[in-house]
Amino acid sequence: MRNLISALFFLFLFLSPLGAKVKPASVLGDNMVLQQQTDVKLWGEAEKDRAITVKTSWDGKTYKSRTDNTGRWLLTVSTPAAGGPYEITISDGEALTLKNILIGEVWFCSGQSNMEMPMRGFDRQPMQGGNDVIAKAKAKTPIRMFIMDSKDGRWVRQFSKTPQTDCIGEWYENSPEHVAETSAVAHYFASYLQEVLEVPVGLIISSWGGSKVEAWMSREAISPFTNIDLSILDNDAEVKNPTATPCVLYNAKINPLTNFAIKGFLWYQGESNRDNADQYASLMPAFVKDLRNRWNVGDFPFYFVQIAPFNYEGADKTSAARLREVQTQNMKDIPNSGMVTTMDVGHPVFIHPVDKKTVGDRLAYWALGHTYGLKGFAYAPPIYKSMEKVDGKIYINFDHAPRGLCPMWTSLEGFEIAGEDRVFYPAFAEIETKSCRLAVSSDKVPEPVAVRYAYKNYIEPSIFSIQGIPVAPFRTDNW
Repeated sequence: MRNLISALFFLFLFLSPLGAKVKPASVLGDNMVLQQQTDVKLWGEAEKDRAITVKTSWDGKTYKSRTDNTGRWLLTVSTPAAGGPYEITISDGEALTLKNILIGEVWFCSGQSNMEMPMRGFDRQPMQGGNDVIAKAKAKTPIRMFIMDSKDGRWVRQFSKTPQTDCIGEWYENSPEHVAETSAVAHYFASYLQEVLEVPVGLIISSWGGSKVEAWMSREAISPFTNIDLSILDNDAEVKNPTATPCVLYNAKINPLTNFAIKGFLWYQGESNRDNADQYASLMPAFVKDLRNRWNVGDFPFYFVQIAPFNYEGADKTSAARLREVQTQNMKDIPNSGMVTTMDVGHPVFIHPVDKKTVGDRLAYWALGHTYGLKGFAYAPPIYKSMEKVDGKIYINFDHAPRGLCPMWTSLEGFEIAGEDRVFYPAFAEIETKSCRLAVSSDKVPEPVAVRYAYKNYIEPSIFSIQGIPVAPFRTDNW
């Protein structure tokens, strides 16, 4: 209750009208990045039935709107090619100027603790290389971060039973003290994009550790799933666990931002849905479809991270393996999506992998290759395609591996094989020198029918694309 009162208090202070002065939405502020070469919405509050004028310094144009009977206003302006800094002056008779605005590429970053984990690390949980990144950060580097929930070094958690129109958050420059509080995955992604594209990059970071996808879904998106109880949204019961309560994170941490133009969406989540992985397979496509409908800019790219190896309820158990399998299917079911494999960054007893650079870089590969059209490098992980049985061996075929897999000339760990009795045995696996194909066999299974690779909660990977991207775990059976 104390946390809820604190959150509501700060929300009241942050969102209270400031007299007659026009008040833009919190995501519209100094230091922000606007999406380049598109129409972007600007909106906010003032006194009702008030004329609003907006002047943009990049083209000198003046745009006009008027508040409705609730005091809200909204208008659309056109943005140029990447550049800046610029200013936007908003007036209802008293002018307010937003300064140090950049035009570039904007990405929304969401999920649970592995997206939330800041560059400085969590308490007693380090971030590999984070201190070096923080020390070298420069405010002049054109990366900007809108960070929700973090205010003066404190967490100010936001959730709501009803959709909100504004939120707590602030845009920050790329200075050391602000990079320290920024999602490490998101910042590594932005740094890679900024270096390659040579344009400003803006991050909107809205995450919450331990959250289930249901909490991030709108009521309209989740209502068709009739087994999910939404009654708490309509009664006076206290929300005791926002991370597991349907819709309350969407209402507070996504809905207020759907007017803000973005290029794409990054998602790192899934651990908390291991208990309903089968339904997660359907929830995720519904979640993404609804997000795209809310922004109404088409099927923007949606790139997500497969959960890393971790013991969970036991290294040899399979709840995480099943969730990873569902995530691989999600990539096929969600248009214009891509998945990052993380089998090589996990840890058996550390749920927050210290290597966030690898994850951020692989997300950047997807964006650069699949969204921005750069060529000559790999970004998609090898994915199981089909199998063939030949002379007591099973040969595995893959998508996204046009130049084959590696390493060769060595046995590969993590494979299991079974016959008609459905009993799995550790298998011998190799990329054959003669055929250059992955072959799996066992002298205990003379007539094999199924293969599994890395189908456990925690296991170390043994097979990669030649560019070093881990093969996605798979099974050929559905037992």
